[in-house]
Amino acid sequence: MKRRRLLLKGLVWVLGLAPLVWLLWRGFTDRLGANPIEEVLHRLGDTALIALLVTLSITPIRRLTGWNSLAPLRRPVGLFAFFYLTMHFLWYSVVDQTLDLAFIIEDIVERPYILAGVTAWLLLIPLAVTSTKGWIRRLKKNWKRLHRLVYVATSLGVLHFYWQVKADTYWPLVATTVLVVLMLLRFRWRRA
Repeated sequence: MKRRRLLLKGLVWVLGLAPLVWLLWRGFTDRLGANPIEEVLHRLGDTALIALLVTLSITPIRRLTGWNSLAPLRRPVGLFAFFYLTMHFLWYSVVDQTLDLAFIIEDIVERPYILAGVTAWLLLIPLAVTSTKGWIRRLKKNWKRLHRLVYVATSLGVLHFYWQVKADTYWPLVATTVLVVLMLLRFRWRRA
C-alpha cells in the first residue's frame, strides 16, 4: 500500500512538471511559434485549468471506483494547479505587460475575461496557503468550507477560458462539460 502511494505521488510529480519541461524545451529549441509570449501564456493557463479539473475529479473517481489511495493526491495536484495559474498570472504581468501596473489594472477592469481569471487566482491563494496539515488542524470544519472556493475558482477559470477564445470554443465547452458533470455528481452525493 505504501509503495503504491509513493508510486502515485511520484507519477503526480512527473505529470505535474512535464508541461513546464515541455514549455522550456520548446522555448530553448525555438519552437514556440510566431508569438512565443502568447503561446506560453496560453499553455500555462491551459495546464492550470486542466490541473484544477483533475483536482476536482479525484473525489468522484475515488467514490465511483473505491480507489481510496487517490485521496492524498488532491493536495499535490491542486498545488500544481495553483503553481501553473501563478506562473500564468506572472507571465501575463511581467513578460506580456512588463509590470506596467496602470495598464494591468486597466486591462483587468476593461476585459471581463481577465477579471474572471485574476479573481480565480486570488481565490486560490488562501487555499494554497492553508493546504498544510497544520492549517487543516487549526481551521477544523472551516477548512472544508474555505476549500469549497475551489469550485468557484474553477468555474471562473472555465469562464475565463471561454471568454478569451475568439472562435474555436470546442475546448472551453469540453472544460465546461467536465465541470458541470463534476458539480452534478457533487450535488447528487451531498443530497444522498
